[in-house]
Amino acid sequence: MSGVNEIRSTFLGYFAREGHEIVPSSPLVPRNDPTLMFANSGMVQFKNLFTGVERRPYVRASTAQKCVRAGGKHNDLDNVGYTARHHTFFEMLGNFSFGDYFKDRAIELAWTLVTREFGLDKERLTVTVYSEDDEAHGLWKKIAGLPDSRIIRISTSDNFWQMGDTGPCGPCSEIFYDHGDHIWGGPPGSPEADGDRFIEIWNLVFMQFEQFSDGARTLLPKPSIDTGMGLERVAAVLQGVHDNYDIDLFKALIRASVDLTGVPAEGDARASHRVIADHLRATSFLIADGVLPSNEGRGYVLRRIMRRAMRHAHLLGARDPMIHRMVPVLVREMGQAYPELVRAEALVAETIRLEETRFRRTLERGLGLLEEATQGMAAGDMLDGETAFRLYDTFGFPLDLTQDALRRRDIHVNLDGFQDAMARQRAEARASWAGSGEAASEAVWFGIKERVGATEFLGYDTETAEGVVLALVSGGAETDRLEAGQEGAIVLNQTPFYGESGGQVGDTGVMSGDGIRFLVNDVQKLGGGLYVHSGVVEAGTVTTGAALQLTVDHARRSAIRANHSATHLLHEALREVLGEHVAQKGSLVAPERLRFDFSHPKPIAPEELARIEDIANQIVLQNEEVVTRLMGVDDAIASGARALFGEKYGEEVRVVSMGRYTDGNRAGKTYSVELCGGTHVRRTGDIGLVSILGESAVAAGVRRLEAVTATGARRHLGEQDRRLREVAGALRVTAADVVGRVEALVEERRRLERELTEAKKKLAMGGGGTSAGDGVREVAGLRFLGRSVSGVAPKDLKSLADEAKKAVGSGVVALVGVAEDGKAAIVVAVTEDLTGGLSAVDLVRVGSEALGGKGGGGRPDMAQAGGPDGAKAEAALAAVAAALAARTGG
Repeated sequence: MSGVNEIRSTFLGYFAREGHEIVPSSPLVPRNDPTLMFANSGMVQFKNLFTGVERRPYVRASTAQKCVRAGGKHNDLDNVGYTARHHTFFEMLGNFSFGDYFKDRAIELAWTLVTREFGLDKERLTVTVYSEDDEAHGLWKKIAGLPDSRIIRISTSDNFWQMGDTGPCGPCSEIFYDHGDHIWGGPPGSPEADGDRFIEIWNLVFMQFEQFSDGARTLLPKPSIDTGMGLERVAAVLQGVHDNYDIDLFKALIRASVDLTGVPAEGDARASHRVIADHLRATSFLIADGVLPSNEGRGYVLRRIMRRAMRHAHLLGARDPMIHRMVPVLVREMGQAYPELVRAEALVAETIRLEETRFRRTLERGLGLLEEATQGMAAGDMLDGETAFRLYDTFGFPLDLTQDALRRRDIHVNLDGFQDAMARQRAEARASWAGSGEAASEAVWFGIKERVGATEFLGYDTETAEGVVLALVSGGAETDRLEAGQEGAIVLNQTPFYGESGGQVGDTGVMSGDGIRFLVNDVQKLGGGLYVHSGVVEAGTVTTGAALQLTVDHARRSAIRANHSATHLLHEALREVLGEHVAQKGSLVAPERLRFDFSHPKPIAPEELARIEDIANQIVLQNEEVVTRLMGVDDAIASGARALFGEKYGEEVRVVSMGRYTDGNRAGKTYSVELCGGTHVRRTGDIGLVSILGESAVAAGVRRLEAVTATGARRHLGEQDRRLREVAGALRVTAADVVGRVEALVEERRRLERELTEAKKKLAMGGGGTSAGDGVREVAGLRFLGRSVSGVAPKDLKSLADEAKKAVGSGVVALVGVAEDGKAAIVVAVTEDLTGGLSAVDLVRVGSEALGGKGGGGRPDMAQAGGPDGAKAEAALAAVAAALAARTGG
């Protein structure tokens, strides 16, 4: 046994034989812990089992859990690539007991696995225990036969595990492997413990307590076991290597990186290849679990990981995007164990390619800004930390790249200033981090769920039913009654009301019976299976045990059904028109409209949008039956059903199919097949009509489509038609002739505006039939025409001045145009024969000052300026004449 895949399957197979439920890895985005950004250990998905607020059909489990440590408290990012065992993404093998077996059985199972199943030499194994845990010390001696010298007591927090400041905790026991005396280092607890000779391969947590924020610590309802074995670390041991990056999985990824760059994994390039291999895993799994690169939250951490890998690709000399070309290699190595990676392969590759393309522009911009920030610096100078952090945080320019770029000039970076800025940014990020909404369910709902069980949903088949009130909540606490006028929430044994999920909003309606009327305003799924009906008591008193008639708002539900089914058709039509990279990234299905977010790198062209709408409506017109089947999740996905990446599905899922292809090699095959727990129309014809309102950008690489259906579409198109008919009536033409008539009116208006402008010019200069040259006088022997005009736009003054120059022949023209708001514009023109001694620019500035303005500009023969005081128009003309006289000596 040596390959990573074989080691993983051996571990899980061993615990399956020992009565453990093999539980699939939870998504990297935690569903039950709002304090975590990413799942960072195997026990995250079991937290509520350890605290006793949740129960499952099994009491012992085993997993291979996907983990990421690249943000927040658990952040290994800056060490990755430069050490033997740091990773952003890693797999944690673990076995768990939820109040079943405890220390003795856990130690026995661990020792048997590592010595018999894995065949490790007992003489190379050393264990640690918490200094106060005499029980664990005795069990290791009894079960493993280890001498006291190889059972080391540790008094520090290294051997007392806790997930965070609060939550499950307890003493732990670690198993270390001795790589041999040719490697420097000593056993745990020794002065040389920081060396690499003794490596921890497994940590057994004996979970006995729950830690609270006030410092109190209480016993858990039942003592439990949580273990974690790093797959990469144990693979290195079993493959006879000391470095995690020398195991088969990383060798394959690094070989792909070498092939694409043509640079051997030697010297300085060695770390870069390792970074690329490691970060490829984290990037791909995060995208497959629904995270996209962005500038905040989880997406921000993902972008940091991606750009760090891309920077190292740049250091290796890669000038074109290359990391996305490594995705098929990763899928080949890990896709069998994690099928979500296979399903998301196209989306992962396209997302990475787009980010690589963007980062190339960022890199060029960052280098330019760095050059600007360090202009004038000499060897030995220091760049301030704030500037380095701004490059890093705002422009995605990593600190080590800044240092590398400045090293050749012997300029350093103020690291303390950088770290201060980083600390402030992290504090702000922690303050703004709100966690996931699903995980924010209060403990009250888990308590109710344990007592009354999950709510049975009847709403796929009916909109009316009878239910029994099992629990009432008001003000966040349980109560036994809700009085008239009181707001609260009701939990029943069964309900036809849909609880908000998958983008579909919750139902509304009425509960009634024996003088009771409760108005349902919203329904949410909480506590792992409860349908919580929120609203207000309009009449009577609701008590636990009461039987109520439940009625969903039929018109609203019907509109929601039509909109939800339309999202499925639009999803498939988007993929057909835009490409297979399109994947749903979120949706809103409400009664009034639908909103569908999807991955796509650029705006949709109008002709593409029209085609998408046409395709969806072709399926609507087929009026095919919408088929819903219950299937095992693996079978459903294997059959071609589309799953929402990152969505959590149970063992059994609903598969919704609708429509048929009518041409090509897919003719007759089902058009849309998706995993979906929402409510849908009976036949596609019930959608009525799909009308797309428009599309827009949501985030980098994510677009949003908005549409209406059925009655909403009819009303929308009816309103559009009504407006068209009103316009046609106003124009006194038929609707078909509206466009031609409007175009003719626009052209006619342009012609009239031109004629009006010309008329204003003639009126302004002609003054009731007089010629443009009237008013010419001599100033210092030069012909001068000065005139104040009104009703002429400032942009037309120059053309007036040109006409006046013709009338003057040789001389100077000054025109002041006064606007309705009292402001003025002035133009001065000098005939070409005089520009050698006179400048229109100098003269116009004199006029502008008289108008209360400053400056002005143009050419020697024509200049323009303005001023706020149009009442000084005549004064401005006089000022120009005076300046003209002074310049010519008159």
